[in-house]
Amino acid sequence: MSAHKHTERILIVDDDYDDFIITGEYIKHIPGASYKIDWCNQYNEALLHVMAGDYQLYLVDYRMGVKSGVDFLKDAQKYNCEEPIILLTGKGNYAVDLEAMQLGAVDYLIKTDLSVEKMERSIRYALERTASLKALKANERKYRSIFENSKDIVFLTDLEMNFKDVNNAVEPLLGYTKEEILKLNLSDLIEQAQHKKFLQQYLPSGKELNDWEVVLNTKNHEKKSCVLTATHEGGYLQGIIHDITHLKKAEKATLQAEKLAATGRLVRTLAHEVRNPLNNITLSVEQLQQELKDENSLLYLDIVYRNSQRINGLISELLDTSKPSEITLYEHILQAILDDVIASAVDRLTLKRIKLHVSYPDDRVIIKADREKLKIALLNLVINAIEAMEEYKGVLSILLHIVNEEAILSIHDNGCGISEENVARLFEPFYTQKRNGMGLGLAFTLNILQSHKAGIEVTSTENKGTTFIITFPIISTSNE
Repeated sequence: MSAHKHTERILIVDDDYDDFIITGEYIKHIPGASYKIDWCNQYNEALLHVMAGDYQLYLVDYRMGVKSGVDFLKDAQKYNCEEPIILLTGKGNYAVDLEAMQLGAVDYLIKTDLSVEKMERSIRYALERTASLKALKANERKYRSIFENSKDIVFLTDLEMNFKDVNNAVEPLLGYTKEEILKLNLSDLIEQAQHKKFLQQYLPSGKELNDWEVVLNTKNHEKKSCVLTATHEGGYLQGIIHDITHLKKAEKATLQAEKLAATGRLVRTLAHEVRNPLNNITLSVEQLQQELKDENSLLYLDIVYRNSQRINGLISELLDTSKPSEITLYEHILQAILDDVIASAVDRLTLKRIKLHVSYPDDRVIIKADREKLKIALLNLVINAIEAMEEYKGVLSILLHIVNEEAILSIHDNGCGISEENVARLFEPFYTQKRNGMGLGLAFTLNILQSHKAGIEVTSTENKGTTFIITFPIISTSNE
């Protein structure tokens, strides 16, 4: 028998005072008992005690006038009663016993069969079971809270990967509500076809997936770099999706900066080593031009001189793209700079019969910029987009919107696109796909944007088009 360390409060709900006295006596004679017993003969008053949580145990008579103990169990359920309820009755009834248990009664006792031992066992079992259930519910609430408040997506699917449950992180990360995501399959979110096929074959086979990097599509068709972990649990798959998009962007920006710095060091070294002999060649040619009078000799010297100057010019341009751009920053309205860019490109748009779609936010976006340098960088992107599109079929979209105190500029074309392997090389000096291009325009553009603390991303699909996304830090916004 259990010896309770503190007094448990018990309410006997019975409209017969004599039955209350008899039941109470059984409880009082339980060895080592420490119970405070109260009586209530009014159904509604007893429910008020349930609502207030005044007692740790309720013994309820099956007959309470027009109401019954089963009614009491139903009403107690409505008020989320967690305390145990034992149903008392004058005679046994299997149907009532079964219904009482289904409604949450911890025991069903027949008054004529009561004894101190039966009462002790029933009360001890009721209190211990309830304590265990409360601890279980507390743990469930704790882990449910962790589940719901996690910044990562925590999900549960069946073995076919259809979503069965997911936490609240799914909406800010992927844009889907819980109701929408529960209609989808995990593979529906995968961007790359080979990754989708791998997932469909790998997970249902009983294997676990640990820290698998994958690109997911959001509801708004954005791409998110994520790490996926999934394990089998019974007849379900449980897993976590962790967003590493910002980490990937930071890694990419760092790698880009390191590549540019390494390129810059190489360019400066080469420029120094090339210019020294080039200066000697140029001085020698200039001297010979003064001394020689033969026209054929002068013709060849002129060719040497012009090409020496061309090499010197190429070195100067390369040096300009490899060193930080010298800029002077002032506050400017980004929409006004974009209007200047569009005005400079309007003739090209008209000649190729390209449609233009422009969208700005209502508020003026103010950034710190070197207006002329930034105009050159953005115009370079716009011209590249125009040149990538076919006449009469091209559509150029210039979209600006504000997200979390940043200005997001999207320049999208529906042109020929760029292969995945070439996207990574776009900003390398002297890399170009144009027949007569030098490959310095985008390197110069990147240099200017980095000097403005602006980030740039490129997404492209061959034969569908390319999108440049530039992110500027905002100084302020104004609707004036």
